[in-house]
Amino acid sequence: MISFNVPPYVGTEFDFIKDAISKHKICGDGEYTKKCNAWFEEKTGSPKVLLTTSCTHATEMAALLCEIQPGDEVIMPSFTFVSTADAFVLRGATVVFVDIRPDTMNIDETKIEAAITDKTKAIVPVHYAGVACEMDTIMDIAKRHNLKVVEDAAQGVMSTYKGQALGTIADYGAYSFHETKNYSMGEGGALLIKDEANAEMAEIIREKGTNRAKFFRGQIDKYTWVEPGSSYLPSELNAAYLYGQLQQADEIFNDRMNSWNEYFDAFKELADAGRVELPTIPEGCTHNAHMFYLKCKDLEERSALIKYGKENGVEMVFHYIPLHSSPAGKKYGRFHGEDVYTTKESERLVRLPLYYGLTAEDRAKVIEVVKEFYKNN
Repeated sequence: MISFNVPPYVGTEFDFIKDAISKHKICGDGEYTKKCNAWFEEKTGSPKVLLTTSCTHATEMAALLCEIQPGDEVIMPSFTFVSTADAFVLRGATVVFVDIRPDTMNIDETKIEAAITDKTKAIVPVHYAGVACEMDTIMDIAKRHNLKVVEDAAQGVMSTYKGQALGTIADYGAYSFHETKNYSMGEGGALLIKDEANAEMAEIIREKGTNRAKFFRGQIDKYTWVEPGSSYLPSELNAAYLYGQLQQADEIFNDRMNSWNEYFDAFKELADAGRVELPTIPEGCTHNAHMFYLKCKDLEERSALIKYGKENGVEMVFHYIPLHSSPAGKKYGRFHGEDVYTTKESERLVRLPLYYGLTAEDRAKVIEVVKEFYKNN
């Protein structure tokens, strides 16, 4: 069976983990955490990046930094992972879902403004499949309505929008290094902070509400509890694992992009014949080959394709069930406007195997199985 995902591994991770162990520093915010922070700051141009235990926790930190309070409203797409909503629901906010664009599966920027009320405090665009939302429009709306913007860039590491790294455009950005992501530490994430003036509060929140980071920099002679916070620090062992991959980030990027491009070229004939739809990359956006998906005719066809793939040794998977249709989504949120595309498009989407090290032979097998399905149906 060709797996949908295999976590990235470049071969040097154990060397860095052993080095961390040998230095007797395996809790958070040690040498490798700092190296990863610095790597992302240099790569993205973000003034401050803080490695976290997950993208979920990075988003929770952003919600705290945005001072989200009970009764506030936060606008986001329904087609996203539960963490996007959880971070704000935990602060007592109501999530307001708006429809998505069928071309990118991202939030429809033209639907946001109508969903704003006097309770709205933030907009949370989600860069699906590492393809950017229309950020100029979103940032303009936020500026005119005095709203915070938090980019859920869980899938967007190494992607850009008009030359800007995803996660660096809004007030805050969140990355994921889960095992399904392009670069992984098993579980992990990062918070990107646009205004360096907010960095000190972010450090306090991340260090259980203490000013411990300033103490270790020698800025104060003792540290204490100063604000509400939690433990959002990843282990040095996880950071060391990630650092090994960051040293070969371009190799991983190119390997994944080769697979993505081969799929795109192989299925263009099916798309031209109207049998499937391919991913859309808008002008001004560069993506990171985080995933490759096809859109089938409908839910029935997608289910049949997934079943056919499984019977023929290829694991294909669908993605999110729209949050507004979930029990928690109904309890803690509402859908503003009409669900024209969110449910319909989510039911058509199927993801194909794509990971670092996917062999040419396995790619050929995936392509063959998909084409056989459509030839026989």
